[in-house]
Amino acid sequence: MIRKIFALSLAAVLALTPVQAFGKTVSITNVSYDPTREMFEQYNKIFEEHWKEKTGEAVEITQSHGGSGKQALEVANGLDADVVTLALEYDIESIENAGLIKAGWIDNFDNDSSPYTSTIVFLVKKGNPKKIQDWDDLTRDGVGVVTPNPKTSGGARWNYMAAWAYADKKYNGNETQMKDFIRKLYQNVVVLDSGARGATTSFVENEQGDVLVAWENEAYLSMRDYPDEYEIVTPSVSILAQPTVAVVDEVVDYRDTREVATEYLNYLYSDEAQEIEAENYFRPTNEKILKKHRDVFNLSVDLVNISEYGGWDEVQKKHFADGGIFDEIYER
Repeated sequence: MIRKIFALSLAAVLALTPVQAFGKTVSITNVSYDPTREMFEQYNKIFEEHWKEKTGEAVEITQSHGGSGKQALEVANGLDADVVTLALEYDIESIENAGLIKAGWIDNFDNDSSPYTSTIVFLVKKGNPKKIQDWDDLTRDGVGVVTPNPKTSGGARWNYMAAWAYADKKYNGNETQMKDFIRKLYQNVVVLDSGARGATTSFVENEQGDVLVAWENEAYLSMRDYPDEYEIVTPSVSILAQPTVAVVDEVVDYRDTREVATEYLNYLYSDEAQEIEAENYFRPTNEKILKKHRDVFNLSVDLVNISEYGGWDEVQKKHFADGGIFDEIYER
């Protein structure tokens, strides 16, 4: 009789206990690039709540950060990633070319699988002692420039192409003059870190150089952390940087995580996530939310689209492949 009462009591407790308390925990890994560390730390918390509410499952998210090109190579060489959130389309294409991501991935999410955008700005010391206003000033004698290495960093390639776009307009497409301009700029580079966060550390913490060429969000984070020491200069011409995201098909099919991985990327477009992206100084693709933060983002800057140069496949071959223009102009 006692056993029967106990069994009935246990059944009643189980019936009143939320199902999710007994749900499994699913784990995914997001391999990303340097400047997204703080943003994904916040985003992962709201996604964990969203997924628990949606499915009853707990989700654990592991983050990996580094130079975007290097991160892509690591995934292509076997680093397990359920999702990749990298600095540019070309880096994800390199994982596709390794057979881990299916063709057509760029159409799986809105805005060419780019949930937020950014651009390239200059971070200078308070008071702007070198009077840096535009790209021309980065080629002047006595100006020390800090920017990452385009061979390993996606952000560095955006930096380079923003400068190239300015030179294109300045010299009306004369590539000889454009190359000379870029050569002068890189002759002023005092440190070429492997990733964007390393470059920020070199400039902000190690006090190297006079100007940091940086992701907009990296510059704002430095301003937030050191409000009385730095200021941002927005050049007249920059580039529309479109970090892109993808599910790593080979991994999610093996680990049976496709549903959670897909929702993880899809939820980046939610209003709640877009606000977090804006708070971390990425430009939301939701125009309403972007305009809400117009006091932070300069919406009048001339942003050149990478498609004007044939897209990333063409740009990579021409500028950053071995023997390309970057190797030609950067002789150290």
